[in-house]
Amino acid sequence: MEAPLYPDFPPDSFTPRGGWPAFWVGPRHLAGDNGRLYDAVADTLAGLGWTSLTIVRGRHEPDEAEEDRQVLRSTVLHVSPDTLRWAQWGLADEPFHLGNLPIAWQVSARADTSGPLAQWSAYFTPDVPGEAVADFLVALDARDQPAVPLGGPELVLDAVAAHGWLRDIDQPQAAAMDPTFTSHISLGEVPPLIQDADPRALITEADASGLAGWQAWAEPVLGAPCLWAVSFGSSVPHDLVAVFAAALSSTAPVLRRVLPEATRERLLRAPAG
Repeated sequence: MEAPLYPDFPPDSFTPRGGWPAFWVGPRHLAGDNGRLYDAVADTLAGLGWTSLTIVRGRHEPDEAEEDRQVLRSTVLHVSPDTLRWAQWGLADEPFHLGNLPIAWQVSARADTSGPLAQWSAYFTPDVPGEAVADFLVALDARDQPAVPLGGPELVLDAVAAHGWLRDIDQPQAAAMDPTFTSHISLGEVPPLIQDADPRALITEADASGLAGWQAWAEPVLGAPCLWAVSFGSSVPHDLVAVFAAALSSTAPVLRRVLPEATRERLLRAPAG
């Protein structure tokens, strides 16, 4: 258990609504999303020149005032200039769940514009540090061919090992965890409903082994609900996952006003400014 750098600032001083000072906190993988996961990612995509589209579905009666309109579901879609990659914020759109947490961002890419289907998708729940998702998207945007694999799984493990994470004793070539055994990244069978263009992902026989993809999650207390979870489809290039893993495991502190309830006592923090 890590102690706060400044114990005079009680943990309950961090609330989801403004008014409280900002703090530099670490470790990053337990710092949450600052209540700004949409803004952090959307601002990054806007800076990259991606187009933002809002899709609203609801009921609008004739002569009904706009403020009385019943919005049933709403999503925001961000599309890259070449339309080969896109990111969808679906938290308000009845998302499916990953690790009992709702999916907030779904990021997808395709090989070319000849078909509408994604070659792969990656899924991020709330409280994934926005810095890691943003770095993943910047790397994706820089790719000329977003669906072409580059490098192998060792890239991912090397990225977290460089920041002090430990390889799993039983699976040293496929899994690693932070030194407190709270956050994990593992190459294994992807959960149900994770989309991938590889037709083997559609195999549903009980005795059929599925495709392997990278999964990451934080479990502050063994057996308790996860803080966040991430799933990468089996066709997500390893080098892109490595960029996410490097940002997630980075030892550089992050700026936060809002701390997760489950991890605030485990975070080191110092007032910013």
